[in-house]
Amino acid sequence: MTFKQEELLTKTNFEELSNLDKKHIIHPVAVPKVHASVGPKIIFSEGKGVYVKDVHNRSYIDGVSMLWNVNVGHGRKELADVAHEQMMKMAYSSTFYGYGNEPAIRLAEKIASITPGDLNTIFYTSGGSESNDTAFKLSRFYWEQKGFKNKRKIISLRRGYHGVTVSAQRATGIDAFRNFSGSSDPDILNAKAHLTECELGDKSHPEFSGCIRSIIESEGAEHVAAVILEPIQGAGGVHLPPEGYLKAVRKLCDEFNILLIADEVICGFGRTGELFGVDNWDVVPDLMSIAKGVTSGYAHLGGVVMNNLVADVIKDYDDVLPHGFTYSGHPTACAVGLKNIEIIENERLVENARQMGIELEKGFHYLNEKHEIFTNQRNVGLLAGFDLMKNPDHNIPFEQSAQAAVSVVDECYKRGLLIRCFDFEPGMNIIAVAPPLTITKLEIEKTISILDDALASFSQTL
Repeated sequence: MTFKQEELLTKTNFEELSNLDKKHIIHPVAVPKVHASVGPKIIFSEGKGVYVKDVHNRSYIDGVSMLWNVNVGHGRKELADVAHEQMMKMAYSSTFYGYGNEPAIRLAEKIASITPGDLNTIFYTSGGSESNDTAFKLSRFYWEQKGFKNKRKIISLRRGYHGVTVSAQRATGIDAFRNFSGSSDPDILNAKAHLTECELGDKSHPEFSGCIRSIIESEGAEHVAAVILEPIQGAGGVHLPPEGYLKAVRKLCDEFNILLIADEVICGFGRTGELFGVDNWDVVPDLMSIAKGVTSGYAHLGGVVMNNLVADVIKDYDDVLPHGFTYSGHPTACAVGLKNIEIIENERLVENARQMGIELEKGFHYLNEKHEIFTNQRNVGLLAGFDLMKNPDHNIPFEQSAQAAVSVVDECYKRGLLIRCFDFEPGMNIIAVAPPLTITKLEIEKTISILDDALASFSQTL
């Protein structure tokens, strides 16, 4: 076959797939009308390490680990092998009715050994949204069993992201998502984020009204079951907490007898240069929601890990627990999860995330010095972001019509780098970078080089 014949075949294949996609699939977080007209931007065909390819054989650096989840990189034969082995033994079995399977049991033991404090018991789910929904239910159930039936309210943070099931999406602090939940659940409240002094009790602070402490005091601690937060906010724009914030919220929850839920769906399993995001601040939550990095996206798996206090109350319940998912404790997914954690440990990927985070930070400083519009760079390990502003010195954002973040992300796409932008608020132009934890110094440098070119190209249009 000649090159032209191969190119024609590829084009024909893409057109066929694109037409089928437009006809049969509604895509998440896409513009349906646009997609129905133009079809998929990329149709992926394969991946290896930090690189992915499309059906045209174009290669891209996966600069956001697809959805913050491909921690060990693409194309890991070890994970395919362990999945195949488990499927040939028993691909699926239920954990309902007290049934067990060895991968689920072994993975639970492993997770208990690596999570902080006494987080020793897990309830398995299929992903992050289910994990957070489950954490809400278990928090309320815990207090009910303790005799506090009115402790039902959940407090989340603005710009926090917790998933797209009805309750998890209602807890999400991004208006478009929160509203799309179709829920006006009065028991899920959204607080101002990252106000350390307020949470420590400074009522004279101008932002006190609407902070977590303010809401607890106005609603009454006897009505609040839990506070949920991401150690580092991901999809809300990679917002880092100020020093002392997580400890202040932990202290606040202890003061008012409220459970603390850490949403580690993005931060967990090495992304921040520690095994879990809370480890950066030595905070131990009462419940921890996990997903994404537990299998690096090779299988759908999540869970809620709870401390002994919560677990013991649930274990003392003498009726049927009316909650569960078909794929809770899925044996193939759990086998993949166990092998995935082994890879993270054996290849010292947590340490690599920490070291490559330092390299990424150096690259960001270079971009900040070279490009006037590049500002507010931040990262913890390989969870990173930066802002684009028309005039950072005077805090002047770009006009919405400029579509600054979208344009820079598109320029990166043209140059072979996939990253992600956030512009869901007026004046917001945030770009996230979160590559697989296997990334090398050379690949970091290539990422920075592409960003450099993309920023220069966009700046020429101003």
